[in-house]
Amino acid sequence: MSLTALSIKRPTLIVVIFSVLALLGVASYFSIGYELLPKISKQVITISTSYPGAAPTEVENSVTKKVEDAVSSLEKLDNIKSQSLEGNSKVIVEFKATADINQSMEDAQRKINAIAADLPDNAKEPVISKFSVDEAPIMKISVTAKTESRQLYDIVKQRIVPLLSKLEGVANVGLMGGEERQIRVNIDRKKIESYGLDAQQVLNAIESSNLDFPAGSVKDQSNETTTRLAGKFKNTKDIDNVIITKHDGRAIYLKDVATVIDGIKETETISRYNANTAIGLLMYKQTDANAVQVSKQVQEEIRKLEKEYASSALKFAIAQDSSEFTLKAAEAVNHDLVLAIVLVALVMLVFLHSMRNAIIVMVAIPASLVSTYIAIYAFGFTFNLMTLLALSLVIGILVDDSIVVLENIQRHMETGKEKRKAALEGRQEIGFTAMSITLVDVVVFLPITMVNGLIADILRQFSLVVVTSTLMSLFVCFTLTPLLVSRFGKLTHPNRKKIGGRIILWVEKKIEKLTETYSSLLKWSLGHKRWVLITTIVLLFGSFALVGAGFIGNEFVNMGDRGELVVNVELPKDANIQQTNLKTQEVERYILSKPEVVNVFSSMGKSDNQFAQQGERHKSEISIKLVDKSKRSFSTEQFSAILKKELEQKIEGAKITTSQVDIMGSTSEAPIQLVLNGGDVDRLLSYADTILAKMKTVPGTSGQKISIENNKPEVSVKVDKEKMAALGLRMDQVGNVINLAFSGNSDTKLTDGQYDYDITVKLDAFNRQSVDELKQLAFVNAAGQTVRLDQFATIQRTVGPAKLERKDRMSSVTISCEVIGRPQGTVGAEIQALVEKDPLPAAMTISYEGNMKTQADAFGSLGLALIASIIFVYLIMVALYNSYIYPFVVLFSIPVAMVGALLALALNLQSLNIFSLLGIIMLIGAGFGKWCRR
Repeated sequence: MSLTALSIKRPTLIVVIFSVLALLGVASYFSIGYELLPKISKQVITISTSYPGAAPTEVENSVTKKVEDAVSSLEKLDNIKSQSLEGNSKVIVEFKATADINQSMEDAQRKINAIAADLPDNAKEPVISKFSVDEAPIMKISVTAKTESRQLYDIVKQRIVPLLSKLEGVANVGLMGGEERQIRVNIDRKKIESYGLDAQQVLNAIESSNLDFPAGSVKDQSNETTTRLAGKFKNTKDIDNVIITKHDGRAIYLKDVATVIDGIKETETISRYNANTAIGLLMYKQTDANAVQVSKQVQEEIRKLEKEYASSALKFAIAQDSSEFTLKAAEAVNHDLVLAIVLVALVMLVFLHSMRNAIIVMVAIPASLVSTYIAIYAFGFTFNLMTLLALSLVIGILVDDSIVVLENIQRHMETGKEKRKAALEGRQEIGFTAMSITLVDVVVFLPITMVNGLIADILRQFSLVVVTSTLMSLFVCFTLTPLLVSRFGKLTHPNRKKIGGRIILWVEKKIEKLTETYSSLLKWSLGHKRWVLITTIVLLFGSFALVGAGFIGNEFVNMGDRGELVVNVELPKDANIQQTNLKTQEVERYILSKPEVVNVFSSMGKSDNQFAQQGERHKSEISIKLVDKSKRSFSTEQFSAILKKELEQKIEGAKITTSQVDIMGSTSEAPIQLVLNGGDVDRLLSYADTILAKMKTVPGTSGQKISIENNKPEVSVKVDKEKMAALGLRMDQVGNVINLAFSGNSDTKLTDGQYDYDITVKLDAFNRQSVDELKQLAFVNAAGQTVRLDQFATIQRTVGPAKLERKDRMSSVTISCEVIGRPQGTVGAEIQALVEKDPLPAAMTISYEGNMKTQADAFGSLGLALIASIIFVYLIMVALYNSYIYPFVVLFSIPVAMVGALLALALNLQSLNIFSLLGIIMLIGAGFGKWCRR
């Protein structure tokens, strides 16, 4: 018994099957999460190591290279990138797509543990994380309260940040601004010298006095009591009374050589929301986490916290939330999905001549969709632009098979057959054709599911949704459609007396006229084959010339319009945080004067990059949110370009750059990146200047820059080791004292209540204002003699790099730029052509990163999938027509179909990207399906 016969003879079985599918589908629908796009995630781990006070060169030699060597033997390694900044090392390890990232993290941890002892004593323990340094925060939150500033900081740091960090999917919570309580021990250089001391001796005395010791126990015949030596500081008075040494028979206390202040930490970062000072929180998700779910959890948690701290009027203001754009985008695609269903229903009503027949066919849509929801949930997919786009585009395909079956059943009924017999014979007669239509759609998209690479999940989710829903529509046309026709089918003809009938007859009359026109055109074409062929060839080459001539650009994905942008303000590298703050306030005031601006979130001293720590005090980052695009007459890109010009005219003494937040929610990584690799950094920088000059000549480029700049002011201390040894000093001793004096040491803590506060020991700010103060820095040798730094070292002002980069364990330099007004892929291709005109210098290589690499991978993958799809379709049509020649007639229609697709892109000023390429693939599938019906 065939499936159709079973459906007609035992309808209750089919009703039960589809009822179960409907229930599971509805349950799945409400269990599926939302995200903007499927994860375009690299298999990446990041190893971050803090080395306070160290210059980039020292960080690279002492930390970065050792970490790179340790992880270079990991399995399935793709590449290693690193950045060495002032006081911080970042090593980014990227693995192949087939790697198990969790296992790779464990292996990396073992490798790092093995070399931990080889790292400098002052370096902190390396931290390994499963997220990329380039990921932007998914939320920016401002925190305010009606309480003392230090108390608010304690609440945020000690209570709120740990709570938010524990939420599922949260990778890191960045803390910006605020006034952190700190016990500052400001050493007076002249006073310690007068007592024959140096800064290290002061620190040693403080550390040795701030200890608790277990001292065993006291036993008697009846009990045993634990003994503990309590030496921890209880307050600042205890610190004041620390004995440093004895001089001329009397004790020298800390208060004699230093000032102890219970104050706030020196300002390193500042955060503001709409020009009001606040504490800023930057929420980063794990690479594999869902942004919408993380945002929902965070919002629930902050509502609880506001209630808990209602007495302090604690308030959270969400300045930016990437999930808002995600949900709006999903809502827009859902709207298109509903619109597609309505349009299909109207078309069915007109062409099937009956509301009854239209409903029978339309049942295929919900019956197929609810089953597809089950597959989406089972595969672990989400509702995103790709899955929702697939559902929207597949609506027309879902009714194809049912229409073919229904029309054939109607034909049998017109011969006088009873409904059930007509349903059975009509479906069996057309079954092979219906199966061919479905298989064509399936084989067009199935190869895409096998694509590997960075965008594999994007293509896989789109394709599997199309394949699943299409196969389900075949099951519906074999079961549910014949069942409904056998029970409710009825031969109907348009009735001129009814308005509906008159509309249908009017439409049919117009279609007949169109058919006659087409027939006339076809007869003319067959009589003028030469002209038709010439016209087709001209149109074909002309449409492809639109791409070559630049009328149709290319890019990975369209930037979109999120209504968000970032303004970066950069002062000279020797500027302090206060100067940066004042300049940023000027910029904020001007931006907030714009009526299109909803809010402004500013951060100084640290960027959105979650690893940025030191060396950023001369920079600030202003995140701007605009009103909805329906309420403004310009795009975010246009606003960004105009704002940049206006700020450059009004703000003096600062470099202004603007970046539009792309569809992925990121601005931290420039779309165009060229990476030079080689052994000599100076040669790399020299050739990078040549590439930068070429890049600036390409229209559409903006914010061109080289990642390494040798213009960071530094003070160079060159030690004469022979003199140093003769004076009884060691290099480690000298380094420790200089680092302590000018960078400080915060290892010692003061416990007050439930919190620990840093005790920061360093020279008083007055003694750290000039190079002359550094020259006068004193050291005490083993003989108790005082030696000044300028007695054995040369101190001079110089410049050095603010950052050093490496790729695959070799020095590298990145030349990058933003793109405005043109497709990124087109601009990247023009830059690449200019660079490759001249040969590279010896012992130097170049690679293209950012969106250029992503686009190349994506287009290559789609190209291979398209070729595979065409081959599979040809084989199916060979089986259908029983001929190896006839299918080529259909295949030759592919390039002709491309004419319309490319012309539409050109007329609408759109680019070739992964979305338009998927549309072209679907066009091919739909075209082949029509041939199968013939």
